[in-house]
Amino acid sequence: MKRAHYLALSALVIIADLITKALVSRYVEMHDAITVIPDFFQIVHVRNTGAAFGIGANASSRIVPLLLNVGALGVFCVVVVYAVRSAVTDRMLQVGLHLILGGAIGNLVDRFRFGYVVDFLRFYLTIGGREHEWPSFNVADSAICIGIALLFLDMRRKPEQTEAPAAVA
Repeated sequence: MKRAHYLALSALVIIADLITKALVSRYVEMHDAITVIPDFFQIVHVRNTGAAFGIGANASSRIVPLLLNVGALGVFCVVVVYAVRSAVTDRMLQVGLHLILGGAIGNLVDRFRFGYVVDFLRFYLTIGGREHEWPSFNVADSAICIGIALLFLDMRRKPEQTEAPAAVA
């Protein structure tokens, strides 16, 4: 019960991710874009068969989706075990792990249901007439990235616990 609020965070990420992907899939045609902030942000509808940020999306091998699913399941297992073994009072660590968990489950649901992940957030800048784009992503990807950032902050906050052995005179 002490972890209920962390699990609720994971559930919130999963629900928000699935709802936003369903809305985009229903109301935005494939490859269409709705400009929210000109020359900066659009809502788009793309399908990502690869890993984060479209890595491996153009691979023609049937093994790539299998590897992505196995890898995501592996990350899921590692995060669950680490979250359970870590102190429930370590808030930053637990929030980071549960954001990663919720994001991983959100994307896994898409991969198992459809064989791809719906991405819809597109940030870009137009500088000197050239467009510079960050690969499209979704709520689950955002949660994973924020969770990883929190894990790094947590590691920086807690210096190495082991001390170096004293020098022998």
